[in-house]
Amino acid sequence: MTEKRITILSHLLELRNRLLRSVIAVAITSSFSFIFADNIFKFLILPVEGTKFVFIDMTEMLGIYMKVCITAGIMLAMPYLLYQLLMFVTPALTPKEKRGVYFILPMIIIMFLAGVAFSYYVLIPPAANFLITFGNEIAVPQIRITSYISLVTRLLIATGIVFELPVISTFLARLGIITPEWLSHKRKVAFIGAFVLGAIITPTFDPVNQTLIAAPLIVLYEISILLAKVFRKKQPCVAEALVTPGTT
Repeated sequence: MTEKRITILSHLLELRNRLLRSVIAVAITSSFSFIFADNIFKFLILPVEGTKFVFIDMTEMLGIYMKVCITAGIMLAMPYLLYQLLMFVTPALTPKEKRGVYFILPMIIIMFLAGVAFSYYVLIPPAANFLITFGNEIAVPQIRITSYISLVTRLLIATGIVFELPVISTFLARLGIITPEWLSHKRKVAFIGAFVLGAIITPTFDPVNQTLIAAPLIVLYEISILLAKVFRKKQPCVAEALVTPGTT
């Protein structure tokens, strides 16, 4: 009992230390981002260039500056945050599994950036312009800067996360937690979930913008199946039981 308690305390201590390092890293990158806050703002409003934004509260611009800098700081610190997470998890893995973790780390960063780029160049321009111009023949739009920045940052981060699907699926298949057969069996559910997730992520109710999210999600899911076939674990795993005859 004493040894078990010591082990739990040591894990909690390590978790505290890694969380502390992560917070310090985000604080440093956020402070660095504050230097380029004006450039970041110009970059974020570029998809709707020409739109005149307003702010209402006296402290609103200060608050949105802080939000933008913290969001940029988290994105800049993402490689280090992932490193801290992996260093906390890897002691429980085998040497072979550890090599797999180190292999997917660059891919996690690449796919996250790919999702951010897709959101910025493909998703945000039509979604934001639809919202800004919808109903402007009835009322003059006065868009709060807080509303726009919150929308854009949410879309950037959410799309970056969902683009991690192939990497996560490949890693789980490598560990033997899932199989390509299981992924194929859940294809219909995944397609429906893609459109549901598209409706949640996109701020509009029109099917065009929802499809802009759902379509790449479906493509990513199919890529996940292919990658799972390539990197699958050779021996049978738990997920195969879900697709064997006679199971529900």
